[in-house]
Amino acid sequence: MTSSKQATGKAASKLLDKRIPAPEDWREETLNRMRALIREADPEMIEERKWKKPSNAMGVPVWSHNGMVCTGETYAKIVKLTFARGATIPDPSRLFNSSLEGNTRRAIDIHEGEKVDARAFKALVKAAVAQNGPPAKKR
Repeated sequence: MTSSKQATGKAASKLLDKRIPAPEDWREETLNRMRALIREADPEMIEERKWKKPSNAMGVPVWSHNGMVCTGETYAKIVKLTFARGATIPDPSRLFNSSLEGNTRRAIDIHEGEKVDARAFKALVKAAVAQNGPPAKKR
């Protein structure tokens, strides 16, 4: 981008689509599938890449809508989706299967070959956005 403004919402997500290489293995493919489900659940979701480090030059995907909703990380044996306020989100389908002992976050660990119930996942994303509440009023 030539301007100093940072792209947000759909524009940022489309820019990330162009920058992210084609999936090289099951983890990137899984993360891309979950990215699509997040956008389907909330088309107004903002996606950014943060916390770059040598092992992850692209950074960690972070999705937010009136506050952080979740992050997505790839590890050797899992793709981890961590919901920032997951402990307060109803999870009737029991998708959360990691970080259950904490008071704030909850995560979904996806192993190779596992599929996540798309309908239940989108409901979880919508609940996380609702938990963040309306946008803060400008002063």
